[in-house]
Amino acid sequence: MKERQRQVTGFHKGLSKRLRAKLLGVNLSSCYIKPKPVPQDTVTLMNEIRDLYEARPFQGYRRVTLDLRDLGHKVNHKKVYRLMGLMDLQAVYPKKNLSKRRQSDTVYPYLLKDHPPLKPHDVWCVDITYLKLANGFVYLTALIDVVSRCVMGWNISPFLDTQGCLDALEMALQSGFKPLIINSDQGCQFTSQEWIYSLCLLGIEVSMDGKGRCLDNIPIERFWRTVKYEEVYLRTYETVKEVRESIGKYIEWYNRKRRHSGIGYQRPYDVMMGIAQAMQWPFQKVINLAHEMGVNAHPMRQTDAVPEFGIKQRKEQTTINLSSKIAA
Repeated sequence: MKERQRQVTGFHKGLSKRLRAKLLGVNLSSCYIKPKPVPQDTVTLMNEIRDLYEARPFQGYRRVTLDLRDLGHKVNHKKVYRLMGLMDLQAVYPKKNLSKRRQSDTVYPYLLKDHPPLKPHDVWCVDITYLKLANGFVYLTALIDVVSRCVMGWNISPFLDTQGCLDALEMALQSGFKPLIINSDQGCQFTSQEWIYSLCLLGIEVSMDGKGRCLDNIPIERFWRTVKYEEVYLRTYETVKEVRESIGKYIEWYNRKRRHSGIGYQRPYDVMMGIAQAMQWPFQKVINLAHEMGVNAHPMRQTDAVPEFGIKQRKEQTTINLSSKIAA
């Protein structure tokens, strides 16, 4: 564009500027516009904003505005918002609905109603949560055996992607055990082809919660509360390495030393290995309690019902048998 403007304003014998602008497709008035230099006080303000952002990237323009006023700058939040947009600075924080699924992905039915877990390694559940660092966030993925509540595998990653889930699954399988079913929510990490392929190749059935049904995956949700109140909220993590070491030590203690009230105050590792006997997971009791509280059953819970919101159901004749396809 600038080159064409230069050709319009430059000297050319026989062609007027208007004709040259028309031939080059350039507005003639734009050739006379001279951009104003950025004022020095604005440059100084932008440098201050960048320094504040690099120190605390999770702060938005409102907090940055207040920090600038503390430094003596008389500035409006609208100007800070505009300048941060020009510098492409956006606050780093966990957005809502981190586990949104892709509409093109297949959603599998919820299997635990018809197949409640009776012994260890019948069902594992998996989920993702975020942990706050001093200058950002990391994501913790964990797989838990539903009956014993033992953490079979976990992974901490700075990225919210499927690879972190696959790394946690690989760690869980290194224990030498394999579940019959793995239950998850409908997040895009768990509806992705990579995750589904891996489970089907291993011969593990895929189960997914209904939309907005946190009670369907209640063991892992309860574990998030435990790990955050007993470990995360009591510490301040500076680096990813530090949070990995701290969470690793806690999970080792949780599995082998901590007595879990949900399994009769037994230790999860002892129940998982068959050393101790746990109470049966009261799955039906949880579902009945949800109904008493007025929580309606999700359409995926009804075997003969068709979901009203357009989720693809897995039909019997089109059941994905990826293990046979890959083997072929």
